[in-house]
Amino acid sequence: MSAERQLFGGAITVLLPTDLIDASDLRQIPDTQEVFLYPHSGVSIIVEVLKKTEPSDLKEAARFHFDALAHDNSAQSSTVIATNIVPNDRGDETPSAVVLAGKQNVSKFNTQTPDEIQIFLALYRIEQKNVDLVMTMNVPVRASDGGEVPREQAIAAEKTFETAAKSLKILDFGLFA
Repeated sequence: MSAERQLFGGAITVLLPTDLIDASDLRQIPDTQEVFLYPHSGVSIIVEVLKKTEPSDLKEAARFHFDALAHDNSAQSSTVIATNIVPNDRGDETPSAVVLAGKQNVSKFNTQTPDEIQIFLALYRIEQKNVDLVMTMNVPVRASDGGEVPREQAIAAEKTFETAAKSLKILDFGLFA
């Protein structure tokens, strides 16, 4: 079951599963991020306020953020599977999302066999504030420690991400001042 969650003090709302754990209840999270963890798997959702990247083409900008994530994860390989635009047809000022699906092979804790992580990324470019709002979901589909998500849960996670990407609404653009 999903419910509307307030992010960044209510400046943004998004539909997310009610059982997600707010990571800030467990550890320090930067002010520019909201991080949610699934209670029974390694799936996570992160919403992050970033400086606008150079590529003006939005699909290229989404790819830039995906590649930056691969770099940050020290991914051995990364592949973009699909990129598309999810139009905002609600009539509010939230920009349409550029949604990217991909995968990364990441070695964790110095293991020999890399984990395969499905990555879902949504980019909302706020031109007037020089900001890229990026939401990512990490879904481990193969893990050397046995922590992978079964196929049906991975499919459910993707649907959750699609719902979140479509529902994300910016209520207060002053957040990006």
